[in-house]
Amino acid sequence: MPLVLAATPIGDPRDASPRLGEELAGADVVAAEDTRRVRRLAGEMGVDLPERVISYHEHNEAARTEDLLDAVAKGERVVLVTDAGMPSVSDPGYRFVRACIDADEPVTCVPGPSAVLMALALSGLPVDRFCFEGFLPRKGGERHRVITDLATEPRTMVFFEAPHRIAASLEVMAEVLGADRPAAVCRELTKTYEEVRRGPLAELAEWAADGVRGEITVVVGGAEKTTISIEDAVAEVLARHDRGVRLKDVCGAVATSTGHGKKALYDAVVAHRRDHSD
Repeated sequence: MPLVLAATPIGDPRDASPRLGEELAGADVVAAEDTRRVRRLAGEMGVDLPERVISYHEHNEAARTEDLLDAVAKGERVVLVTDAGMPSVSDPGYRFVRACIDADEPVTCVPGPSAVLMALALSGLPVDRFCFEGFLPRKGGERHRVITDLATEPRTMVFFEAPHRIAASLEVMAEVLGADRPAAVCRELTKTYEEVRRGPLAELAEWAADGVRGEITVVVGGAEKTTISIEDAVAEVLARHDRGVRLKDVCGAVATSTGHGKKALYDAVVAHRRDHSD
């Protein structure tokens, strides 16, 4: 029997699929990120869970994976669920999937609600090509570096973020990616107080400064590649550098987005600063 990755509702329990109910009811073992949540969901669905409902979260997945893999190997049907959405997508599950694949055990999936896809659809931004970046680093310096690395990403980007960090993340995005870069902040998707805020990053950062609650997904438009004069490119580098971005990083980002060579742009910046040092 396979490991079954089962997507759960991201907010509204009515989004649970009939197949999710069948899998939960027919499982030999249900491994859940939060056993209380899955029991509550099963109650709302009118589903009786098996006797074996165990916790499987970031703090115990290393220890629990081997036991659950043994259960799959013995022919037991193990259903893995997380608090919301698809297991292994910024949630526990990857380690178990990898273990099953390495042991040549079958893995299947019950599709369902996705905060990533819902936010993309609601954002109003291009969705033909996108990338999912998950949660940004908690530390400010690392967060700044990651966003700088994404400055020239042409695809629409999707992030998860915690409510107490969203204001700082949007502020850095506006600083590094550009104040006018279009974006959308989606909070409490499918829930009673669902809200989608669309606008330039600077405007969203100002809005978030007063505090934002709930589960948050951020969608940011990709970089547009434009060809501008070397003088304008130098001015853009200097403006970003003045805001605290490392000169080497910003030269690389601006060079990629404008079509100028990185070394040529760096040399032009150095020459400009030398000529205007007095």
